[in-house]
Amino acid sequence: MANKHATLNTLIEPVVSAMGFELWGIDLLAQGKHSRLVIYIDSDNGVTVDDCADISRQIGAVLDVEDPISGEYRLEVSSPGMDRPLFDIEHFARFKGHRAMIRLRTPFDGRRKFQGLLAGVEGDDVLLQLDGEEYCFPIDAIDQARIVPTFEK
Repeated sequence: MANKHATLNTLIEPVVSAMGFELWGIDLLAQGKHSRLVIYIDSDNGVTVDDCADISRQIGAVLDVEDPISGEYRLEVSSPGMDRPLFDIEHFARFKGHRAMIRLRTPFDGRRKFQGLLAGVEGDDVLLQLDGEEYCFPIDAIDQARIVPTFEK
C-alpha cells in the first residue's frame, strides 16, 4: 500500500502544486468493490468548492491516462478541514500544541486509540502528552491521526 501511495503522490502532487495549492495528503480507502480516493488540498488563502472541483477535473484526467488504481473508485478532493488528518512527521511538528487523536496499527498498553496534546516530534517519533504522561509513538506505528478541534467560549 505504501508503494501505491508513493505512485499516487508522484502523479498528483505536481498537478496540485501547479494550481497553487499544497497536497496535504492522500487516503485510498478500499470499500469492497468500490474504492474511494480522497485528495486533501490546502492553501494559505483557504480552499473553496470551486477549487476542489477544478483540481478534481485535472487529477481525474491524469488518473484516467495513468490508471494507477485497479477497479472502480470514486475521486474526492477536499480541504483538510478543522479535524484535519495528519499524514507525515512534518504535519505533527507543524501542529505542536494542538489536541490530536491518534490510532495505532497495533495496541500499546492494551489500547490503540490515544487523545492528547501534540508535544512535538523527535526524529521519526511523535510525542503526545496525555494524563500527565508523555507517549512516544514511531510514525510508522500510527494508522491514523487527526486534529481534535477545540472551541473556546
